[in-house]
Amino acid sequence: MSTDDCNSVESVNTLIGTNNGTNNNPRHIAIIMDGNGRWAQKRFMPRAVGHQAGVKAVRKIVEYCAKQEVEVLTLFAFSSENWRRPEEEVSLLMGLFMATLQREINKLDRNNIRLRFIGDRTAFSDKLQAKMAEGEAQTKDNSALTLVIAANYGGRWDLCQAVRTVTEKIATGELKNQDISEQLINQYLSTSDLPEPDLFIRTGGEQRVSNFLLWQLAYTELYFTPTLWPDFDQSSLEEAIKSFKSRQRRFGHTGDQLLDKSKGDLPATLQ
Repeated sequence: MSTDDCNSVESVNTLIGTNNGTNNNPRHIAIIMDGNGRWAQKRFMPRAVGHQAGVKAVRKIVEYCAKQEVEVLTLFAFSSENWRRPEEEVSLLMGLFMATLQREINKLDRNNIRLRFIGDRTAFSDKLQAKMAEGEAQTKDNSALTLVIAANYGGRWDLCQAVRTVTEKIATGELKNQDISEQLINQYLSTSDLPEPDLFIRTGGEQRVSNFLLWQLAYTELYFTPTLWPDFDQSSLEEAIKSFKSRQRRFGHTGDQLLDKSKGDLPATLQ
């Protein structure tokens, strides 16, 4: 793709509101951080070492996103399916989760980063739930970057809890059946206050979304890389963002319609 073509794509994506207006970066990046265990095994180390290396990679990516003025970074830290892993590994992950929160909350706050959690917290210990709530409360007014940690999260769980809320409101008369719409369902998802992801990244070589943000990823650009998560660094993220910027996001329209919009000839369907 030529430089002119890339510039046209970036200008179109900015005009339709899918890019950060200042640097054409995606507003919201969502990442499945896969490959910690394999990274350790390749080095003949325990899987725990891979998870610890993965935390270091998180810190670098968060710092980079904040500097690049990405609005939201969502990280899939622990899925609802991860409870099926060996008990020893789950216990280690819970301990690492707690230790990381204790160490990082103040740093996030100092750097004006807001911390959010999505997922079913009831499966976690009271102590861990309290620490999660503490981190959210301490950083709730920060505005540089919203860091969303998906913990005990599943896309199907998210849809079920949203639908359950809607049906309860219908039963009490607060809503009617005819009120149900995409906008209404979205209002009760755990990410209702956030822009939908523009760029989804999965490290580690697998090419599936694994029950992550199923509703929210409907129009998201997907990027898969064989790089294992502990090795995913600033340059790796820059490559993913470069790929994102080279794509034209049409949202059902033709490429010509979007180019007309970028030139000021706005189709009625895009107004």
